[in-house]
Amino acid sequence: MKVIVWTKYGSPDVLQLKEIAKPSPKANEVLIKIHATTVTAGDCETRNLKMPILIGLPMRMYVGLRKPNRITVLGQELAGEIEAIGKDVKRFKTGDQVFGTTGLGFGAYAEYICLPEESTMGVLATKPANMTYDEAAAVPTGGLEALHFIRKGNIQRGEKVLVIGAGGSIGTFAVQLAKYFGAEVTGVDSTGKLEMLHSIGADDVIDYTHEDFTRNGEIYDVIFDVPGTSSFSGSIGSLKQYGRYLLANPGLSHTLQGPWTSMRSGKKVFFGAASQKTEDLIFLRDLTEAGQLKAVIDRSYPLEQIAEAHRYVETGQKKGNVVITVNHNTMT
Repeated sequence: MKVIVWTKYGSPDVLQLKEIAKPSPKANEVLIKIHATTVTAGDCETRNLKMPILIGLPMRMYVGLRKPNRITVLGQELAGEIEAIGKDVKRFKTGDQVFGTTGLGFGAYAEYICLPEESTMGVLATKPANMTYDEAAAVPTGGLEALHFIRKGNIQRGEKVLVIGAGGSIGTFAVQLAKYFGAEVTGVDSTGKLEMLHSIGADDVIDYTHEDFTRNGEIYDVIFDVPGTSSFSGSIGSLKQYGRYLLANPGLSHTLQGPWTSMRSGKKVFFGAASQKTEDLIFLRDLTEAGQLKAVIDRSYPLEQIAEAHRYVETGQKKGNVVITVNHNTMT
């Protein structure tokens, strides 16, 4: 089968197409014929390890000090069809169309993958009936991350929510989920993404290249900063008395100041890794089937052009998600 291997840290050129043996499922696993996966900003940061040292050092120690050893195939999310199951599998059957995440083992940049039916790291569920494989593959990682933080924000109907980095994978789901929970949502991103943000329900938008939200006089109940680029003091100053400041990718200053602020004021700061739960993926599936949630797809690439997809994601210009389509032939 075709697979994109990752053998060293560096530019997108380190991703190489290889042919390897097709895996066979263990007793508790399913074999998935992957039809679509994605390139996330997290995939790019993992590939080159360009991330804050507090995250990058543990990641290097986990993956491999000099080169990737524990993870040799990137790709965190997928949609596909179950081709075979292990003897102990109960929830799925051959032919089921599924979507989900791989967990810390990654491995979705391939034609096939074996995943446990139940896992403490990844999640798997039947895919939304009204979505294509391309659309379904773009939901799990961004959707689950957004759902985790939006719930941390305990959003009440009518509250004002500001989403920074609203035009990316996590941000586009955060905007839609905040709307679903009844918020008045303002999305912050660059000029080229503002029209798209209105199309998915944002009530207002701010172009950060022309306006600093901390200086416009508006205050919010919840500020969700996806990339972690906001000024800590400016964001705290833009929150109401019992406001919540949510950080998906906090910087060092955020992590140092956050707990102190939470203890000393009525404002709360939340950060930390999101846990992935099957029931949450099913919740997202039900919302998509009800027409409350959709995946924003910027563009797609074939598996063979995944390095080009990485280069595009690294420009920071992607709107929503970049999908990798996995085409199969009879030789695999």
